[in-house]
Amino acid sequence: MGGGVWVFRLASLLALGFVLSRVEASLGDIDPRYRTCVRECQTTGITGENIISHCQSKENDTSVGGSWYNQEQIYVQWKQLNCMTDCRYFCMMQREGERQSLGLSPVKYHGKWPFLRVSVFQEPLSAALSAINLLMHFTGWLSFFLLVNYKLPLRPQTKRTYYEYTGLWHIYAILSMNAWFWSSIFHTRDIDLTEKLDYSSAVALLGYSLILSLLRTFNVKDEATRVMFAAPILAFVTTHILYLNFYELDYGMLLKCLSAESFVRMEHESLCGDGCGSTSVMGNLGWRKQTPITSQALDSCFGGALAMLLELYDFPPYMGYADAHSLWHASTIPLTYLWWSFIKDDAEFRTSTLIKKAK
Repeated sequence: MGGGVWVFRLASLLALGFVLSRVEASLGDIDPRYRTCVRECQTTGITGENIISHCQSKENDTSVGGSWYNQEQIYVQWKQLNCMTDCRYFCMMQREGERQSLGLSPVKYHGKWPFLRVSVFQEPLSAALSAINLLMHFTGWLSFFLLVNYKLPLRPQTKRTYYEYTGLWHIYAILSMNAWFWSSIFHTRDIDLTEKLDYSSAVALLGYSLILSLLRTFNVKDEATRVMFAAPILAFVTTHILYLNFYELDYGMLLKCLSAESFVRMEHESLCGDGCGSTSVMGNLGWRKQTPITSQALDSCFGGALAMLLELYDFPPYMGYADAHSLWHASTIPLTYLWWSFIKDDAEFRTSTLIKKAK
């Protein structure tokens, strides 16, 4: 097991360094020919054989920077592409065609690989996989809800669950489903609003995951102590979300926070007891639980470490659809199933322990 721990830690550290270094401008969007194409497209509404109808009238332009009262309704922005995004897409495809004819490899544009659209879906595979992750969290939470409320014994006096963390896991499920919902929307339609909602939801999940990690690690049961643990983290998360939405969408800071989220997520997925230590950005927090090590926990631990490598070994989208990020979305599907299985194991173990103590 010691070798597996070092694989986990090495993958985490490498991925952290890689993510934090990816804050400079992409090669594609600093290409002079691409920039010229976008500028001319926004002026004329034409790029190659494509006519961009959204560029024909300024009132339909929902580009970033316009006043909110001059923009289209949210549902129209989501359904239709505006002048800037249309021009960027067709100029990107045109430039990539030129690069391919010269034998050059694809490059990123505005931080993203050149994906092929499918109908209204800008990143169809990532959008679909995000939706599946949402479904996995919903089914996992539903099975957990049925377990603790209808299958396991309840406290005789209060009719509440013996498991002390039931409510916290309900909140975790809601935040997880919310994050994956906005992830699917963002990969479907990348506009300023969906981008901020996606990132804000991810940061909120990060903060709560860290709180839950601390509470479960130190077996905190007293409500006042829980508030003491949560208050500073909630203050930081709230401030950061307000900063992202109302001041500046700082990609450098954002990537650091999202990388931290990945490690907190890894903390959850590596609930392997004291025998499987894990690395945390927030101070090497291990889940020191008194539950037996299960196969679900071990699989999540090592599967999560391998999944992190997908963020490290980034590559262009295969056939214009599947890149490393979308495969990471795919890898989290079985890990989510294993994770909720372990949560249910934890609930059963704690319930049986508390019932024995009551006797």
